[in-house]
Amino acid sequence: MRPAQCDIMPIEEGETVYLADDSGKKVWIKVAYDMLKIGAIGTLDGNRFRDLDDGSRMSVAGKEYTVFRPGILELIGSLDRGAQIITPKDAATIILNCDICPGKSVLEVGAGSGGLTTALLSAVGSEGKVHTMELKEENALRALKNLRRTGLEKRWSYTIGDARSTPVDILADALIMDMPDPWLALENLCGNLKLGGRICAYVPNMNQAESIVVALREGGFQEVYALENIQRELEVHPGGVRPSFDTLGHTGYLIFGRKAEPSVVRSK
Repeated sequence: MRPAQCDIMPIEEGETVYLADDSGKKVWIKVAYDMLKIGAIGTLDGNRFRDLDDGSRMSVAGKEYTVFRPGILELIGSLDRGAQIITPKDAATIILNCDICPGKSVLEVGAGSGGLTTALLSAVGSEGKVHTMELKEENALRALKNLRRTGLEKRWSYTIGDARSTPVDILADALIMDMPDPWLALENLCGNLKLGGRICAYVPNMNQAESIVVALREGGFQEVYALENIQRELEVHPGGVRPSFDTLGHTGYLIFGRKAEPSVVRSK
């Protein structure tokens, strides 16, 4: 007996969804209850979405698709890219290690194309906020365009300037820096991080990782550590399972720490 559908949430006009065919290829659609022109599959009557829910099946031009609301993973993968994005495997590690959860405030350095920003905004929820410092306005505008598609842009703000010298008006629970020389921004931005707040620097090279670790330790940060993520899929077929030959290997080094009160040496 098929279980009753008690929590049906029909897809509404204005939502962004994607149609996935059986090969996994995605077609992105902003739903409107009207005739939609979709380059990959032609014309589609948007009224057909009125009675569909997340995971519903539909036939378009004789081909079967599944309708899905995107999660953060899919949204990051579909961004209009200019600058290189921080990958989902690293974004997830940053969020967990920086304890980013609903209601938190985050200061981010480097908008890129908005991939990490998207993940951060989802994590802080409706009561949190993310403020990004970006050196290039073209990157900030691209990130804004991508965020508007997700509906997360209302909790986001940005400053155009150099993180090494430009002041910013925020007191954050977490400071996340995606820049080649994050140790040079510590003096400028350390005051924007709450006592006990968490910091993350994302750098591509080992010498950069060493420089920021040394700077954090010399700056009085505690619980400083560095890591990287290596991710590999499994090829699963009937009668045989093996690791994929394609490995999502080194993308960057992640350095974490916590802001602590300066030590006080008391004389006897």
